[in-house]
Amino acid sequence: MSLTVIVEFSPKPECTDTLKQFLAEALPKTRAYNGCTSLDVYNNTDSDGNIVVIAKWESREHQEKYLAWRIEQGAFEKLGEMLKAELSIRYFETLDI
Repeated sequence: MSLTVIVEFSPKPECTDTLKQFLAEALPKTRAYNGCTSLDVYNNTDSDGNIVVIAKWESREHQEKYLAWRIEQGAFEKLGEMLKAELSIRYFETLDI
């Protein structure tokens, strides 16, 4: 069953451009990671500094392996320096209805 993951970033005002650059450099590897079937990035037009990533994964196991790899690489530590609020990660399974 496929998995949709919604990640919401709330950068510090002075870090918005830095976060966008960080994502531009990091996300090609995410898109190429085993199990990632699609990934799009959105900027909230009603709330400056609110960026959302919506990714589809073959399974939660694939996404969890990816997440562990990113943590190991130090990405979350770098993100923590740029964010004013805790990173929000939500998981959704596709329903066949």
